[in-house]
Amino acid sequence: MPVAEAQTPAAQTRPVFRLSVDAYHRMIDAGVFDEDDRVELIDGELRAMPPIKSDHAGKTTRLNRLLTLGAGDSALVAVQNPITLRAFSEPEPDLMLLRPRDDFYEGDNPTSADTLLVIEVSDSSVRYDREVKVPLYAAHGVPEVWLVDLPQRCLEIYREPGPDGYRLMLRPQGSEVITPALLPGLRIPVADIW
Repeated sequence: MPVAEAQTPAAQTRPVFRLSVDAYHRMIDAGVFDEDDRVELIDGELRAMPPIKSDHAGKTTRLNRLLTLGAGDSALVAVQNPITLRAFSEPEPDLMLLRPRDDFYEGDNPTSADTLLVIEVSDSSVRYDREVKVPLYAAHGVPEVWLVDLPQRCLEIYREPGPDGYRLMLRPQGSEVITPALLPGLRIPVADIW
């Protein structure tokens, strides 16, 4: 029978150090990580990101094309790029629609104020994306998140962010046409996502 180790009171009260976005950037600049390392900063913790499988990559490419063609000049499409959420979080969503900016965000990463839509494509990470990343986006005021659940072949749309999460969650059917709240001219048939 396996024996569980009891934690001593000293181990339970040990301080936890959270990494700031600035410290994370200094680590990147110092060469601690390179572009092939799949990590993101969530609430001060470095989190490993799972490898990208072909169904995930293909769905991201499909959505990139739909968004690019549909949004035209009204938004910039960012693919697997970071978004800075205040001092302790810098997730890398699969796709973002951003407010157009002359420098294309070369000067600094977008923030929640720059986002029109964030999309997470989820296969093995559905639970993590739904329970950790979606609430994180809500707490930082990202106006809308789409969660593309590959195993269930369904789309969840989150709107009306607040500190306790999104107040509105929609699950459109395959026959519906969806429109991001902040881009009413962009219309995507749900069936085209699949």
